[in-house]
Amino acid sequence: MKTKRSADSGPAKALEVTIANLNKRYGEGVIMRLGEATRLDVASIPTGSLSLDLALGVGGIPRGRIIEVYGPESSGKTTLCLHAIAESQRMGGVCGFVDVEHALDSSYARKIGVDVEDLYVSQPDTGEQALEIAEALVRSGAMDIVVVDSVAALVPRAEIEGEMGDSHVGLQARLMSQALRKLVGAVKTTDTSMIFTNQLRQRIGIMFGNPETTSGGMALKFYASVRLDVRRIQSIKQGSDVIGNRTRVTVRKNKVAAPFKVAEFDIMYNEGVSTQGDLLDLGVEFDIVEKRGAFYRFGDLRLGQGRESAKAFLSDKTDVAAQIDSKIRKQAGLPINLALQEEAKDAAEQDSEAGSNSQEKLFAEAA
Repeated sequence: MKTKRSADSGPAKALEVTIANLNKRYGEGVIMRLGEATRLDVASIPTGSLSLDLALGVGGIPRGRIIEVYGPESSGKTTLCLHAIAESQRMGGVCGFVDVEHALDSSYARKIGVDVEDLYVSQPDTGEQALEIAEALVRSGAMDIVVVDSVAALVPRAEIEGEMGDSHVGLQARLMSQALRKLVGAVKTTDTSMIFTNQLRQRIGIMFGNPETTSGGMALKFYASVRLDVRRIQSIKQGSDVIGNRTRVTVRKNKVAAPFKVAEFDIMYNEGVSTQGDLLDLGVEFDIVEKRGAFYRFGDLRLGQGRESAKAFLSDKTDVAAQIDSKIRKQAGLPINLALQEEAKDAAEQDSEAGSNSQEKLFAEAA
């Protein structure tokens, strides 16, 4: 059995001098004993879906890490990224969006809650340019989130300048591998959350197992600390009209908490993730909201008959939604959503002002 060296021994003193020199050369905290680390908890940014925050285990997407969000077309990948940006901006964060697909809808982003005037957007021409811009944004140290949408659209310069039909085997994979080797250290140093969206492809000739794979080679699978598999599982209808989708997100890889957790929530058209629907589902799961048949109750308060009715009630009564949110977070051990509490407080103040103004108006008319 090895005995612990005393601080006065020769090797221990030599190690102290070495660590002091390393800190002087590369900056304070470049190397430390794990027991002396000032913070072992992983800082995170909320995703906009409380159920997904719980599934991730740290309350959101981790800072200083690379995240991959992949899935079929129109499954909600970009919507999730925009929600994370909106949450970061609500906390005072600065975000960048590298729109490689040239398909960002600013009006939809605004409806989700993104402050588009303060969002830094780039629409690069080539894959190399996109990754260089992303690296520059990360290395600036000013960004909280940088999104690259998407890996599948990162076309190498040689492919753009070549003829249609030219073969460029493995060019995109080599580009991603080189870029990620450079990015991973910068992302950690600057505490930036870097999100890559990705599309699914079918592997040819696979007889057994899952034929699905993501584009861009194996590098992103390796370097990503979190990989989210986003799937649309059901349509939400109002009469005969489809008004949204039920979405399932599976945490396929997680280096900051336990993997393979699953979150389900509603994504409504022109609205994004339904916070109210998320609160209802989690409220019932945590025994905070009572569901009897089609009726939902929160304590003595009746929320409505049917899920859509209860969602509409919580949308109007933000103070009730904030109470349910804080109770769920308390039980799950997550920090309180201060932004939601402030919004509820502001809404309550506006309601009281509107009520007092209407009373004054009635008295004036009566006089």
